[in-house]
Amino acid sequence: MRATADDLDGLNEDELVRALRDANVPTLLPVLYQLTGDRAWLGERYRTTRPKGLDDNPTGGLPPEVQEELRVAAAQATLRWSKGEPVARPAPKGRELLELMSASMGEDVPPEYEPMVAEELGFAPRIPPSCERDAASSGLSVIIIGAGISGLTLSRDLTTAGVPHVIFEKNDRVGGTWVNNPYPGCGVDTPSYLYSFSFYQREWSQHFAKREELETYVGDMARDLNLVDNVRFGAQVLDAVWDDQDGLWSVTVRTAGGVERHRAPVLVSAVGQLSKPKLPDIAGLDDFGGQVFHASHWPAGLDLRGKRVAIVGTGASAMQIVPAIVDQVGELTVFQRSPQWVAPSDYYFESIPAGMHYLIRHVPFYYEWYRVRLGWIFNDKVHPSLQLDPDWPLRPRSINEINEGHRRFFERYLRTELDGRPDLVDKTLPDYPPFGKRMLLDNGWFRALKRDHVTLVTEGVAELTRDHVVTSTGERRPADIVVLATGFEAQRPTHPLTIKGRDGVTLREAWNDDDGRAYLGVATPGFPNLFILYGPNSSLGHGGSFIFLAECVAHYLTDLMCRMVDAGVRSVEIREEEWEDYTRAVDEAHAKMIWTQPGFTTWYANSRGRVIANMPWRVIDFWRYTRRASLSAYRRRAQPQDAARPHGHDDDRPHDRDRPWRPGA
Repeated sequence: MRATADDLDGLNEDELVRALRDANVPTLLPVLYQLTGDRAWLGERYRTTRPKGLDDNPTGGLPPEVQEELRVAAAQATLRWSKGEPVARPAPKGRELLELMSASMGEDVPPEYEPMVAEELGFAPRIPPSCERDAASSGLSVIIIGAGISGLTLSRDLTTAGVPHVIFEKNDRVGGTWVNNPYPGCGVDTPSYLYSFSFYQREWSQHFAKREELETYVGDMARDLNLVDNVRFGAQVLDAVWDDQDGLWSVTVRTAGGVERHRAPVLVSAVGQLSKPKLPDIAGLDDFGGQVFHASHWPAGLDLRGKRVAIVGTGASAMQIVPAIVDQVGELTVFQRSPQWVAPSDYYFESIPAGMHYLIRHVPFYYEWYRVRLGWIFNDKVHPSLQLDPDWPLRPRSINEINEGHRRFFERYLRTELDGRPDLVDKTLPDYPPFGKRMLLDNGWFRALKRDHVTLVTEGVAELTRDHVVTSTGERRPADIVVLATGFEAQRPTHPLTIKGRDGVTLREAWNDDDGRAYLGVATPGFPNLFILYGPNSSLGHGGSFIFLAECVAHYLTDLMCRMVDAGVRSVEIREEEWEDYTRAVDEAHAKMIWTQPGFTTWYANSRGRVIANMPWRVIDFWRYTRRASLSAYRRRAQPQDAARPHGHDDDRPHDRDRPWRPGA
């Protein structure tokens, strides 16, 4: 969405000056430098402060007169550009780019981020994977299960590379999680301009978009890029079996017309980690006389007026639902298994002003730098605070000095929001370190809990009767509606599919039910040509945009498939030693991080306590790991006509240089 000469007809000086009142001031610094080449904009007078927490630091901590100076200069430089003055520094790289990044972020940015940021800004080419040979004539084709963000992102890259594929989607439209979770208040907790495709932008209405806008955005992207042509809607995949002799996956699909069977060399699961609702084992679910449902199955048009509503759970879904319905219900009872850390967000509900949209359309480089700044704030900044200091004396309340600082900050915020309600402070203050569970953004949660008709219960739910929720201590709470905000089967990423690989072993058996292990999150031994999107250890527990990770994995898999086509490879299966080494590296990294520490439970870990949802890596690490696929990490079988090609040999051994995830690689 970079401003170009095509945007000049819409540039108006008065509108530009007004729009700059809505500018993120630190974003103007690199913009001004690029337009003018004047290093004065990088000087001490304009040095911004470091953002605090997850705030985007819109003023940069600069005095009002300096902010205005930057706005005036940005207007003048943009107007000169609109009249034909060339950009002084169109594509800074290396040390120059690092200097600009540090000026905009208000802190030193390590050199390792320069290549990724250069690509994000468009200063370095973003080269999509491509096949030298014709993929269609090679016989390679792909079945993708699910038309959510991951499946569509892969479809886009495969389309660009010319790899034939089809997506089977059980719903009647694309969108994945944004279709499957129609509950009130559902939205994203990553800024909209960061939670977006690098190749498809929109003018977002809110800083944190809600479900309806997100679903529309994904649908618009799929239609505009013609990806819906690759989707079979109303097609639910039931199972898949690998035929080792033919080198094909046989996939059973249920449609309105009956059961169908399809075959293809490559199968990709894009069903996601958070797609299958997790239902609690509560006695009397069938005896309840009112409505009881999982949050993801929220009934359309549900009338809550005057109703007694019980919410079971206080995770991300509950935190969005409660403030959204608190003004509608007669009584609201929230059943909390364990408290959550909550971060303040001053602009969670704020609309993005028209001036911001104007700047994105008309000011060169503004959009790119604004998005990169959001990435810096929400991606890797918190990662160091998640590393265990074995000598830290305040465990288990915190795990290192930075983490303790976070605890003090979040605790002050909690106590301020719940001032006058010591009973709620006692119930909601976690005794485990910040970020031990998913950090949630305050969208009115604390204010909702303080309402007179809201009750927070910390005892577990034992059973439901006809019109009551009964706690583990025997307390009976009346209810007309019970909402199970109890999460998803995140420990079983392909559940409930039955996927049977080589030797007749199912993926669930190979993973010992809930102990998923996959190379780069995508490949498991015994399952040739099976790849998993948003697979084991693919979540970001420390923040960041899931869409960015989806693009990384799509790039990797498309590159891998093109290498298969070009090398005449029929199938690939991750080598046991590669898989074991990668799994060991993941577990060793997690052993030094917050999510393996005792004292709390989280859906990040399985029934054995092993972290299987989150990756231990930073965003920059995973970006680097997925830049290039290597066939040497896989056992290969050649196409019959290419059996003599050296690339088809199965005895080629991997080399350390092909293991970018190794520390120091």
